[in-house]
Amino acid sequence: MVDLYGQYRKIQTEVDDAIRTVLHHTDFVRGTAVSEFETALAHITHSKHVVTCANGTDALQLALMALDLQPGDEVITVPFTFVSTLEVIVLLGLKPVLVDVNPNTFVMDVEQLEAAITPKTKVVLPVHLFGQCADMEHVMTVARNHNLYVVEDACQAIGAEVSFSDGTVRQAGTIGDVGCTSFFPSKNLGCFGDGGALFTQNDELAAKLRQLANHGMSQKYCYARVGLNSRLDTLQAAILQVKLRHLDEYIAARRTAAAQYNARLRHAGNLRTPATAPYSTHVYHQYTLRILDGSRDALAEQLAAHDIPHAIYYPKPLHLQQAYQHLGYHEGDFPVSETLSKEVLSLPMHTELTADQVQYITEQLTINN
Repeated sequence: MVDLYGQYRKIQTEVDDAIRTVLHHTDFVRGTAVSEFETALAHITHSKHVVTCANGTDALQLALMALDLQPGDEVITVPFTFVSTLEVIVLLGLKPVLVDVNPNTFVMDVEQLEAAITPKTKVVLPVHLFGQCADMEHVMTVARNHNLYVVEDACQAIGAEVSFSDGTVRQAGTIGDVGCTSFFPSKNLGCFGDGGALFTQNDELAAKLRQLANHGMSQKYCYARVGLNSRLDTLQAAILQVKLRHLDEYIAARRTAAAQYNARLRHAGNLRTPATAPYSTHVYHQYTLRILDGSRDALAEQLAAHDIPHAIYYPKPLHLQQAYQHLGYHEGDFPVSETLSKEVLSLPMHTELTADQVQYITEQLTINN
């Protein structure tokens, strides 16, 4: 699904030099490369503050912790997402309130947002899924009208941009009160292990996030808050600094591969290629098809028979998972998410994908269409 070794080989000298520099200085925790990477990422995303942490899940948890929510406060999000989105809400004693997703873009159906708000609602948590953003203009308008916080789950969409009706353009993760991203190796900007970051334009929230990510420390051995031990280590920051310089070309390569897929699959009768929302660019963290006639699993078997990697993101929406039965949702509550879980199929998508590989993959998909 992702050719990380091929990508590494192209930047091997830069990466190896960066690693050697860290080894030379031995500043493995909270080292120089961490603050340098935060500064560079803030510059590229036009974010006032970037606070790194250990992974994307921690970023989501830290974001909610920084808002001083109380047990039972409600957070509106979606059931068609990776488990971390819901997991952190439940772990903090908050109540997830779910709304369905758009069947074409797979992101929050913002037309359902207002109806989900109650007196206990405190946060809207849209998920920018597979590489494109939720309708943040609509989300921000509703949130501001109801005095709600907005936390963006941008763990799959770094580099995507949202256009607003006034002509402004903002980066994924930098629009709400706090944005979260992940540097898991397969991400568009991935390290060689785990890593994550938070974006905010609010000075007070930035200071609070830094405290929370470092045991709640205000100064050494003085703890202002109950926090986490969630730090991006220096080696990963040094690697990310190198890869950040190549992010634009990585996104361009993914878009080229997606265009090649689209061209070859456009007329395949039972397949629907990924839709791009009019307000968002797409950075193709995943290239996800919909298989409309119930043949998804048969197509997956066909790919496997030809040694073609593929994946299903996600085979069961979160409201139907055993761990979240206590939330009280049932089959049929979110019909779009439930239908998508039976239809979606993700194809290989990475920076090293060639036109010949795309041709081979698509030939196996179209042979019976």
